[in-house]
Amino acid sequence: MVRLPSLDELFEGRHFDSAITILCVRWHLRFKLSFRDLVEMMAKRDLLMTHTTIMRWVHHYASEFERRWNRFARPAGPSWRVDGTYVKIRGEWVYLYRAVDRQGMTVDCCLSTKQDVAAAKAFFRKAMNGRGSTPRTVTLDGYAASHCAVYETKAEGQMPLGAKLRSLKYLNNLIKQDHRGVKLRIGPMLGFKRFRTSAVTIAGIELLRQIYKGQFSLGRLRLKDRSALAIWNAVLAAK
Repeated sequence: MVRLPSLDELFEGRHFDSAITILCVRWHLRFKLSFRDLVEMMAKRDLLMTHTTIMRWVHHYASEFERRWNRFARPAGPSWRVDGTYVKIRGEWVYLYRAVDRQGMTVDCCLSTKQDVAAAKAFFRKAMNGRGSTPRTVTLDGYAASHCAVYETKAEGQMPLGAKLRSLKYLNNLIKQDHRGVKLRIGPMLGFKRFRTSAVTIAGIELLRQIYKGQFSLGRLRLKDRSALAIWNAVLAAK
């Protein structure tokens, strides 16, 4: 198991206090705030920084925050609703695979330059490995590549042979509605520039939505202070 750096090591050498970094990254990923909006808000608190500083924080820390929070994630439900939506990167459309369970809890997401069988299989593998669980039911739209991906994943022994595949439009309304939360946050960003940083940022957005949905079990941290900063510090510092 890879050792996670301590909270002090994680923010070592940074000019600003870790609380400011966490706050800016968290607010940018959760709310419709641009980097320049956050610069102005921090200036009101006598903290002078540039928008590129906050951008680098997001790109550097979003994946680290995701990794640490996922240690406390509750398992996803066995009924998965899988669908995708499009995201523009440097003027080109790419595909964002997403899945939720029957309760609307996020299962996983995966950004892909292609919408084919290989990309769909990569998403299912990522979702099953990331959540440590496998679906009993997978609900898809009518796109053939996604159906082929399920059949091949089952044939390769990566998904239970008994997993039921179905295509019912009204059942997938749940995931289509859930796309809104992500799209509403991506929209004000006015497009991404690089695939890697796009994937990191979107994963961070999904993480903050999962926190908002209450998908993490923090009981073992035994928190007395329930403030956002205390919770984040406890999660990031947990061994």
